Amino acid sequence: MKESIALHKEEFLEELKDFLRIPSISSSEQRRDDVAEAAAWTAAALKKAGMEHVEVVETEGHPIVYADWLHAEGKPTVLVYGHYDVQPEDPVHLWDTPPFDPVIRDGKVFARGATDDKGQLFIHIKAVDLLMRERGELPVNVKFVIEGEEEVASPNLPAYIEEKKQALSCDAVLISDTSFIEEGQPAICTSLRGALALELSVKTADSDLHSGTYGGAVPNSIHALVTVLDSLHNTDGSVAVDGFYEGVPEPTEELRAEIASIPFSEEALRESLGLDDFYGEDGYTFQERVGIRPTLEINGITGGFQGEGLKTIIPKEAAAKISCRLVGSQSPDAVYDAVVRHVETVKPKGAKVTLQQYIKADPVSIDSDNPMIQSAADAFEAVYGTRPLFPKEGGSIPIVEVFGRVLDAPVVLMGFGLPSENLHAPNEHFHIENFTKGIETVCHYLNNL
Repeated sequence: MKESIALHKEEFLEELKDFLRIPSISSSEQRRDDVAEAAAWTAAALKKAGMEHVEVVETEGHPIVYADWLHAEGKPTVLVYGHYDVQPEDPVHLWDTPPFDPVIRDGKVFARGATDDKGQLFIHIKAVDLLMRERGELPVNVKFVIEGEEEVASPNLPAYIEEKKQALSCDAVLISDTSFIEEGQPAICTSLRGALALELSVKTADSDLHSGTYGGAVPNSIHALVTVLDSLHNTDGSVAVDGFYEGVPEPTEELRAEIASIPFSEEALRESLGLDDFYGEDGYTFQERVGIRPTLEINGITGGFQGEGLKTIIPKEAAAKISCRLVGSQSPDAVYDAVVRHVETVKPKGAKVTLQQYIKADPVSIDSDNPMIQSAADAFEAVYGTRPLFPKEGGSIPIVEVFGRVLDAPVVLMGFGLPSENLHAPNEHFHIENFTKGIETVCHYLNNL
């Protein structure tokens, strides 16, 4: 298989570059046609790979692409999930090369979507392509469900999974949208934090007011917003919202030892990020804070005059975007209700406050001893010569919980990215070595099953 991958490497990379040129930004209404183009491109790639029943399923948002090959009688069925949508490219001026004009340098392909998730998704398409070319058949049954809305929290995919539950039944759900611990050290993620995203808006007067005429006598929306935001955390780094920690388990010594066993240097990371110090809950390490503890973060603030120079006003409105990462049995709905109660309690006089919820996802925990996951570990070890570790991931992939619960199947998070690949940031890239070895690893996995 390694020889076949080497033979077709340049062909596969050119195809990947074609995929990456499509600016399939799902959060932008102006890119709707581009997202549709990416769906059609994905469907064509699956047909080329020998998949059958290829279908572009329209939704109220962006399309879902389905395909399958179901001729391995008596063999397991693997459902491959991925997404063809990408994050916005902003800020464009921080990219070394145009974000949708992929280039290869230093053994990496640079473009938006390179590691999240087009490059990793394409690994699976090329793995079944190679197996079909060499054998004319696959060692197991394979289904693909590929969406165009992961970056906007998959609003239409859960209903599709529920509706097509029988048709999507499988023995394992295989996803490549996570990363290694470091270069050369594979990882199979065994937990994902849940998510809650919301926007907090503050309004005061009906219009902006002159700060000379009204200053010191009327409420200022930005002052009010800052007061509310400052109240969300205690001085020890914990979240100050009453009820926020309901459902958060106390970490066992065994769990803390498992987390500590994963190679990691706080000092090296701090220096690489240009930080003087870290921040967070007292009594927890960096890895525990981002893996097994919940968070509440302020992601953006707007309000008042933003242009060049000065405009001496008292702004009538201000807003902040907030996201929470959840663990254990925390409920996104319960946390949202707790934040609403907190904001209503602490808001200053004269401030009218509203909250709007955008994203919610339940936390996920996966048993690393499951045979489907151990077989994936065997495949990693066969190709990379190193057995993967089983870290707790601080991020969220909302659809993972839905797949596991509705299909009652283990989810195998077989990621091939690296933490250094700038996903969601300028100069996103994907290591070509992991692209080619990823194809080999997936082929091994399907053969193992």
